Amino acid sequence: MEYQKKQKSLKSNRTMNRLSKLKTFLFFLFLASVVHAQEQKPAFWNDIQSFKKKDSVSFPPQNAILFVGSSSFTMWKGVQQDFPSYTIINRGFGGSSLPDIIRYAGDIIFPYQPKQIVIYCGDNDLAAADSVSAQMVYKRFQNLFRLIRMKLPETDILYVAIKPSPSRWHLKNKMVEANELIKKFLKRKKQAKFVNVWKAMLGSDGKPMGTLFLEDKLHMNARGYAIWQKLIEPHLLN
Repeated sequence: MEYQKKQKSLKSNRTMNRLSKLKTFLFFLFLASVVHAQEQKPAFWNDIQSFKKKDSVSFPPQNAILFVGSSSFTMWKGVQQDFPSYTIINRGFGGSSLPDIIRYAGDIIFPYQPKQIVIYCGDNDLAAADSVSAQMVYKRFQNLFRLIRMKLPETDILYVAIKPSPSRWHLKNKMVEANELIKKFLKRKKQAKFVNVWKAMLGSDGKPMGTLFLEDKLHMNARGYAIWQKLIEPHLLN
């Protein structure tokens, strides 16, 4: 009888130990999942935090001209020098697509209360996947446009056409279609303009001029930005 009690006690202890170990394992598993979830920040979160840090040091003036979009603006380091008569806020962040601009509009558009917004985006949308069509880019731009109009109804909107680049020339037809759809859309809107940089960046052979680009054949050099400066400036608000 005493032996049976001892055996039951041993079994009970082993069961308790297993349960204790299981609870400990589950606790650390839960803890790891929480830490992992906290580490999973949205795309471009660090870029947005960098902008916020700059703003906390010196917040840009209202009624400036806001440049927002992808890396073609991010890499335009001399944009203020290229438009010396205007106050420019550059909030381009590399790799972004139109849904990213929409997601962070509350951080990189609305707080500045700009008198004009210059947008370059859509290039990365098309390059992201074969399934992304010109119609999808157009719809995304419409959503961004309407969001801006809802929050900033008096703000002028300037859209810079998706540019032709050697590395993405295989997307030519989609780019041309997206540009045309957005151009027609903006023609029907007040205080909205379309800047066609496409033709000015093509050579006599009808292809993108390689001399306008860096070695990656995607991002522009000073010659490329000089073309943009010449085409954009006539549309900027004083």
